[in-house]
Amino acid sequence: MVTSRLFGLFFVSFILIIPSLHAFIAEYDEYWQNREAKARRKAQEAYHPEPYNITNDFNFYVHMSMKGFDFNNTRRSLTAKGYKGPCIASNPIDKCWRCRRNWEENRFRLADCVMGFAHGTTGGKGGKIYVVTDRSDSDMVNPKPGTLRHAVIQEEPLWIIFARPMIIRLNQELIMTSDKTIDGRGANVHIAGGAGITIQFVQNIIIHGIHIHDIVPGSGGLIRDSVNHYGFRTRSDGDGISIFGASRIWLDHLSLTRASDGLIDAIQGSTAITISNCRMTDHNDVFLFGATDKYTEDTKMQVTIAFNHFGKGLTQRMPRCRFGFFHVVNNDYTHWLMYAIGGSRNPTIISQGNRFIARDNEHIKEVTKRVDTEESVWKSWTWRSENDLFLNGAYFRESGSPLTDNPYKSFMIAPFHGSFVNELARFAGPRKCKPRRKF
Repeated sequence: MVTSRLFGLFFVSFILIIPSLHAFIAEYDEYWQNREAKARRKAQEAYHPEPYNITNDFNFYVHMSMKGFDFNNTRRSLTAKGYKGPCIASNPIDKCWRCRRNWEENRFRLADCVMGFAHGTTGGKGGKIYVVTDRSDSDMVNPKPGTLRHAVIQEEPLWIIFARPMIIRLNQELIMTSDKTIDGRGANVHIAGGAGITIQFVQNIIIHGIHIHDIVPGSGGLIRDSVNHYGFRTRSDGDGISIFGASRIWLDHLSLTRASDGLIDAIQGSTAITISNCRMTDHNDVFLFGATDKYTEDTKMQVTIAFNHFGKGLTQRMPRCRFGFFHVVNNDYTHWLMYAIGGSRNPTIISQGNRFIARDNEHIKEVTKRVDTEESVWKSWTWRSENDLFLNGAYFRESGSPLTDNPYKSFMIAPFHGSFVNELARFAGPRKCKPRRKF
């Protein structure tokens, strides 16, 4: 009897620690061991040893794209409720592919447009176009052809599009394989009311132009994770998008709202990530980058957060960082109920050209928060603000050496000022794209 109880206690404890070790993989078999080993090699290849080169390139291309931009006329036209004028692409990512009538015939062009730390991500470029025709998600082990689940487990590069508008309720977490693009342009696609998307031990993923909301944990069970493998998964967290040990990930023009856990989590050595042109609303824990203070492999995490709108009903973690290097640039922060940018374990946070609008509450004016850390420790962390715009009493508490002391200061390019964020991030979220029409 005692032995049975001890075994039961051990089994329950083992199940509880599985998520932190291997993200809900109940049986860590040879397939997953090989997948992790490859992902670790790819992450090392994607890591940039000189991250300030990436931030500098980003700011350079923003300046170049804004040359000749008529800010006065554009500002007047954008003050109206909604925008119904001619197509305007007001940041360098959008200028690369938007406002072209032939966008549907040249979907792969999107893959040439990523900037920041995910530069070089191609997703399913060069592969076949896979058209999702069926919104169902009924068979976790043998997904039905034509469903999104069937598309994302294929081994070859695929560019995944949708035949029509659809709401997809995922019965369990959607586990992706490498070299995939999920492209929602031309269809109003919602991942809603069910589990979220899992990007685990893979590389080269683009997700663009879809709505992700009202995400709940999957109960777990047998789930296929590739054409040739399926296995038992424990209960998932309920993240909108979970990035685990993955690299070269680009999330662009998404709408994310309401999830049981985070809207986007990136943990366990993930790197080379860009989150751009997204719109976030109505959530508590928005972005988590690094899940534990003990996992030092996250020192290689590098993330660009650009041209996003952090909107109504958000509380905290925009992002919350551990270790790593984070370039937060030209975003629009219009709401936070606790703090906007926070972290622990000495992350480098470079905040450039953002607009921060504080609420009227005098107790939540500060943008930043050092989590569970004494000032004597965090005062040496590099958290710097440059050309940010602070409104209604918002302020950023800096620490570490000024960027002017940086060894690359002789060729560093100043970011575009936060006063222009209304233009740069104006078209965040999925765009309403129609064939043979500019948008």
